[in-house]
Amino acid sequence: MYNILETQVFGIIVTILFFNLGIFLQKKTKNPLMNPLLIAIIGIILFLNITKIPYESFKIGADSINFFLGPVTVVLAVPLYKQFDLFKKHLLEIVIGIGCGVFSSFFSIKLIGMLTNANISIINSLIPKSITTPMGLSLTNTINGVEAVTVVAIIFTGILGAIIAPLVFKVGKINHPVAKGIALGTSAHALGTTKALEMGEVEGAMSGLSIGISGILTVVLIPIILNLV
Repeated sequence: MYNILETQVFGIIVTILFFNLGIFLQKKTKNPLMNPLLIAIIGIILFLNITKIPYESFKIGADSINFFLGPVTVVLAVPLYKQFDLFKKHLLEIVIGIGCGVFSSFFSIKLIGMLTNANISIINSLIPKSITTPMGLSLTNTINGVEAVTVVAIIFTGILGAIIAPLVFKVGKINHPVAKGIALGTSAHALGTTKALEMGEVEGAMSGLSIGISGILTVVLIPIILNLV
């Protein structure tokens, strides 16, 4: 039996099934908490625990899906290409907004870490929470973080950002599509961008742009700041 399970097809099918279950529940309930990725994560964990199927068996196929994470992120540049004139028009605001997001994310983690007396490795693991997984893992290895903690932090941040973004925009009376896109991409990376794309093409384009710029700024500047601090 486990010879069948230890194939790429098994992990891929399980992932697709639970993700589509999440999409179905989201459409039926209209509840932002029914995030398809969150449902898929919980569902797969429960499924593997109940069936006693080793995680290593599932991971064989899951790694095949994970391989496409980088290329899919690059594809997000397509909406930006279509909205390039808008990008040039708001260049200064975009750069300042992304920069503020990157530094506020870093300093908030450092502040919370100091207030809670957290271990330095845990603090460093949480610093890449708002950038994509490939960039985040690269950074966490550079600053001696823990990969597993970083992955969980990135996923949780993306899901939370996608869920609460509409409420934050409503309460904060944030209506400009460029501002919405920059906020989602800088704070909630690719998962935030999926929500931005639901809001509109401009929001999606700006969010996709923010993923790249905020990721580069974080990976390049944070190690330098940590050495100085």
